Amino acid sequence: MRLAHAYDLDVEALLAFGAALLALRLGGDLVGRYRATHRPELAAWAASLIAYSIASGALAAGAAGGWGEAVFRAYYLFGGLLTAALLGAGSLLLIGRRWAAPLALLYVGLAVGVALAAPLTADVGGTSIPNAQEHLEFFPARLLAVVGNSLGTLAAAGIALWTIRRRPVGNGFILAGIVVAAAGSAIAGLGEAQSAAFIAVAAVLLYAGFVAGSGYPMPLKKLSKSFSRGSYSAGRS
Repeated sequence: MRLAHAYDLDVEALLAFGAALLALRLGGDLVGRYRATHRPELAAWAASLIAYSIASGALAAGAAGGWGEAVFRAYYLFGGLLTAALLGAGSLLLIGRRWAAPLALLYVGLAVGVALAAPLTADVGGTSIPNAQEHLEFFPARLLAVVGNSLGTLAAAGIALWTIRRRPVGNGFILAGIVVAAAGSAIAGLGEAQSAAFIAVAAVLLYAGFVAGSGYPMPLKKLSKSFSRGSYSAGRS
């Protein structure tokens, strides 16, 4: 039984680490596109995927070595506070709302401060994903997550729906990525492997939406390879 349990943990850690590498690779590609075009939405979207990658890396660390305070705070900051908010900021920048950039920077600073300073109401341990309600007070940490996730998701989904006639393929990918990411958050209690599979697939879908939805060239071969890796992770969960 112990060997089987250790094997399961190793598999979960590997899947989460793979999802982290995939999201980081796609985020890095967006960084390259931003450097070539200087489009601010690409910078925000790249930051969102990189935050998603770090959150998945925290999942891998929790599965491999057990959850602790530092791993939990990293997971909460990058997954719970930053990913969706930066996604929404990128969508706002895409339609010319330049005020979203300084607002996003202000929010990131606030999120970092809250994630580092908010006291834990209970010790973090074990190998399963910690429930934020058991370790953080509602104000300010969980309230900030509710606001950031709600507004970020609303902005991304609302703008995608509003402009879907102009960018049907890209916005369809973005909406699908939002749905998959939300589903992954909803079933996070099932374990790191399941969450990692959703992260991998959502990252590929969002990347496809960011690139296709913005009119930037997207190598189909690169996308198909990335999507097949995400599907492989989902199939192994």
